[in-house]
Amino acid sequence: MTGSTDTGLLTLRSPKAFWATAGFCAVAALALAGCGGGREKARATLAPSQVTTIGVNSYLWRASLDSVSFMPLLQSDSAGGVIITDWYVNPKTPTERVKVSIMILDQNLRADALKVTAVREVSQGGGWVPAPVQAATVQKLEDIILTRARDLRRDSIGG
Repeated sequence: MTGSTDTGLLTLRSPKAFWATAGFCAVAALALAGCGGGREKARATLAPSQVTTIGVNSYLWRASLDSVSFMPLLQSDSAGGVIITDWYVNPKTPTERVKVSIMILDQNLRADALKVTAVREVSQGGGWVPAPVQAATVQKLEDIILTRARDLRRDSIGG
């Protein structure tokens, strides 16, 4: 574009310059439109479990940590929703040890948002040998975590 003419209007140098300027203006308008005031409304509709700095359901995360708090932690990643314990030896059964992995798969408080796996080893001949884990053991731990998460949620909303 060039400066003012005798009539006070702008004149175009070329059609190519016109389309470049029009494209830039369109992009700028879209960028400014995205800065509108709709954010407060979106924040108000989020569930309390989603208003956190972690990437998964906060009730499931806290309940999982509470449920395995007696075991030493090897790794915990709140953004990815992974908790891995180190080997735990129950003082009542020193010839057996267990390791637990918990994955939280969703931001919603749902039973299918939780996956628990366990590995068990028994002492034989001075070493540790893999042993089966009863499915009921893993199911019981999942139930404990889900019950605790529901209690945490109920306490946070005052019900």
